Amino acid sequence: MQALEIVFGVLLLLFALAIIVVVLLQEGSQKNMGVVTGGADTFLSKNKARSVDAFLARWTKVIAIGFFLFVIVMNAILYFTGA
Repeated sequence: MQALEIVFGVLLLLFALAIIVVVLLQEGSQKNMGVVTGGADTFLSKNKARSVDAFLARWTKVIAIGFFLFVIVMNAILYFTGA
């Protein structure tokens, strides 16, 4: 194995672990499905964009896009360099 393959493999592993951690930190979307809220405005409904769930959802998208782009670039580089 060449050094380039090892570096790409380690980076790919870090991306995969980051995706796993961020997804596992998120709460389920069906957490309070049986509770009747009555349309009350709660703190989390008013500040949804600033909540931890919104932060984790945003970073899940960013890391997933980075993961797919990295895999495509990595395969192109390894293919064209003959590694």
